[in-house]
Amino acid sequence: MIKYILGLIIIGGIGVSLWIYDLYDQIKDDINAIVNYSPKQSTQFYDKYGKLLANTFKDENRDYVKYDEIPARIVESLVAIEDTQFFEHSGINPDAISRAIIKDIQSGGFVEGASTLTQQLIKMLVLTREKKLTRKVKEALLSIRLETVLTKEEILERYLNHVYFGHGYYGIKTAAKGYFNKDLYELTLKEIAILVGLPRAPSFYDPTKNLKISLARANQVITRLDTLGWINKEQYENSIKETPIIYNQTLTKNAAPYAIDFAISQLIDTIPDIQSGGYKVYLTIDSEAQEFARDALKKSYDEAIKRDMDFRKSSKNAHDDSYVKELNGAMISLESSTGKILAFVGGIDYNQSVFNRAFQAKRQAGSSIKPFLYQTALNEGYNPASQLVDISRTYNYTVGGVEKKWQPKNYGEEGLEGIVTLRDSLTFSRNLSTLNLVSDLGVDTMNDALKTYGFKDSVDNLSITLGTLSVSPIEHSEAYTVFSNNGVQVKPYIVEQVVNKNGESVSFEPRTKAINSPEQTYLITSILMDVVSRGTGKSAKVDGIEVAGKTGTTNNNVDAWFCGYTPSIQNVIWFGNDNNVPMRKTETGGKIAAPVFAYYMKKYLEIHPEIPRTFTRPANVHSTIVNGKEELYTDKSPLPEIDTQIKPMTSSGEEGLEF
Repeated sequence: MIKYILGLIIIGGIGVSLWIYDLYDQIKDDINAIVNYSPKQSTQFYDKYGKLLANTFKDENRDYVKYDEIPARIVESLVAIEDTQFFEHSGINPDAISRAIIKDIQSGGFVEGASTLTQQLIKMLVLTREKKLTRKVKEALLSIRLETVLTKEEILERYLNHVYFGHGYYGIKTAAKGYFNKDLYELTLKEIAILVGLPRAPSFYDPTKNLKISLARANQVITRLDTLGWINKEQYENSIKETPIIYNQTLTKNAAPYAIDFAISQLIDTIPDIQSGGYKVYLTIDSEAQEFARDALKKSYDEAIKRDMDFRKSSKNAHDDSYVKELNGAMISLESSTGKILAFVGGIDYNQSVFNRAFQAKRQAGSSIKPFLYQTALNEGYNPASQLVDISRTYNYTVGGVEKKWQPKNYGEEGLEGIVTLRDSLTFSRNLSTLNLVSDLGVDTMNDALKTYGFKDSVDNLSITLGTLSVSPIEHSEAYTVFSNNGVQVKPYIVEQVVNKNGESVSFEPRTKAINSPEQTYLITSILMDVVSRGTGKSAKVDGIEVAGKTGTTNNNVDAWFCGYTPSIQNVIWFGNDNNVPMRKTETGGKIAAPVFAYYMKKYLEIHPEIPRTFTRPANVHSTIVNGKEELYTDKSPLPEIDTQIKPMTSSGEEGLEF
């Protein structure tokens, strides 16, 4: 009988051993997911001064922290409440298992667990949470194996970074920042106790919802530390009494959402996991400038809405608010010499619309295209004093076999001047004299030049004169750097450096293309300064600094632009209705866009008074008096042969001898 029983025991033992071996054989490779732990991590975006702008993540908001950066008190508190013998056992705790088995037998079911921190990690990363014997055995087997592969510190590092702390926070570092707005080393003992007490039931112990329950759980942790003798009496008493300040935040707040979206769009093709790979992305953005740009755009928007409301009050369309829903804008500010983007706003309100008009919308350029046409004319030998014909012409063309006529006019039904200088033609954005200039030079010549400046949608007819080609604000910003950067076009960029979770980094540098000489470019800048001082862009004036720029208003006021620059900063502003319906006749580039430039630059100067205030005239740009006014000329753009008194200017700007 005894032999029979022993035989059964042996057979049973062999059977159990085979069963356990089979189980282990099924799961032995699962341990690789823990050994080669690579969780989803939040990516942090910083401005040019290292200020955090945003966290981005997919599914899990996690800011990874190395074990060496985790305060010892956090480890002690976690071990004290969850697994006191963690540093002694080999993956499982036989004493705890024995106690749990007895209680489970007494109750007739699984009522008490005996999981070590190692087992909990395996449960989170590899196995399910179902209460079955098979799963428990697998868990124990993998725990024993894991302890032979990883150190205790490596196991704790994985645990504290992977575990869910509630409120959308994954990992101890994220939870500390979320609940207490602190880094780990700043936490008090009570705050640590709250955190290590959360993983058992994150929703139940969430301090933003159940503070009293959370504090009671934290006090259990503190009491356990006291019982073990790991804290002194004073620490115990002070911590028990403490009630920390709890923050109810998601950590998904984004101080520059349009800028972040653009940065991601620039990186996503080469770094597909940029939003969840634990990168640190350093942008060229100046967070204060970003705020100024957003405020400037919103202020001008609000004023346009008020003008619209005043109009509707005196009309039959008092209840038509479609204009309010569709009107929007965008602004890009950058350093002219480098192309580094300082501010990037793609709309009035990101919460209302995530569509990023700064780079996703292509709109007609209107008269903001004219400086490129006039620069081409100067390069072909024209001078700012050259005389243009400001008269109307009738153009005949055929569409579908039907002959049609086009008789363009100056904006706002302005009268004809007959003869106007090239400088005044651009200063006051006169359409007819510009059309005649383009006709004289040839559409092909102008088209070739526009392509050189990067415009891709140009058409082979005179409509290019009126800016019918489409361009996005970011594309227009790049094109305009040829003026703001003294003839050298620079590509705008927003990402300065990307650092991966291993500390490896890649940096980005300016990309430039020389197109015009500094002296030829200065001729245009001098005219664009007149646009601001006495022409269509007067609303962009800023006291104490020279400003050059050009307004742009398309047919029927569908689009309104102001593209301007100071000696070091360039700003491009656009306004229009998202559905391409015309704005009010009052909303021109000078009325709605130019004031944005002025507001922004005034604010920018307050925090950056050191920036250059005057444009530097190249040595090869000469000046004279033409008809009582100072005019500039270069070897490539000589003075025109006109019957007038011309006096050379000395270097000080005073009149010299006649000739």
